[in-house]
Amino acid sequence: MKYEITGKTVPTVEVTLNNGEGLYTQSGGMAWQTEGITMSTNARGGVIKSLGRMFTGESIFMSSYTADVDNAKVAFAATVPGDIMPINVSELPEGMILQKRAFLCAEENVNLKVEFTKKFSSGLFGGEGFILQRATGTGMLFIEVDGDPVVKELAEGEVLKVDTGNVVAFEPSVKYEIETVKGMKNIFLGGEGLFLTRLTGPGKVIIQSQNFSDFAGRIASLIPKDS
Repeated sequence: MKYEITGKTVPTVEVTLNNGEGLYTQSGGMAWQTEGITMSTNARGGVIKSLGRMFTGESIFMSSYTADVDNAKVAFAATVPGDIMPINVSELPEGMILQKRAFLCAEENVNLKVEFTKKFSSGLFGGEGFILQRATGTGMLFIEVDGDPVVKELAEGEVLKVDTGNVVAFEPSVKYEIETVKGMKNIFLGGEGLFLTRLTGPGKVIIQSQNFSDFAGRIASLIPKDS
């Protein structure tokens, strides 16, 4: 399998497949394809896993695209302005933990399952939901990043505090917790929300420069209300 990521505003990843190779994506994720690609839609992993995906913000059904000939092409596009990052899951024995809506597409041997945060408070107050996703297996995974990606390699015990909506993914070795912003003035006047995500190394962390939920909220606030 070969791939090429093109575009700067709303990028796409175009994958070239040989006969028998395939990828899957959430329903509606495909942008274009050439002849020689067969599509099938199913509740990948069964009913229980598909319901779990619903809670992570993904679609219940997944669409698989399999090549019937060599050099067939299929492309997947980001849903908002930003970037697409390739991750070779084969190089990550414990996989990669993703926030909801980060998954774009992956090879068939990459498994995506629900990942619960270790502390209930992290999920209850974290803003990105109690349920995350863990990608494991072998092959390439492609994730969406809102805005520009920033990759941090945290040393043992190194702490990074991030606005929750700016966290994209992190290795399972990274400890994930939620802490409250200190100071009543900061909480009510700071404009940064009540909670921060506390990530403690070691391990890789992927951050996005744009919190699209906040961006969408600002636009919504400017839309005239019906009188």
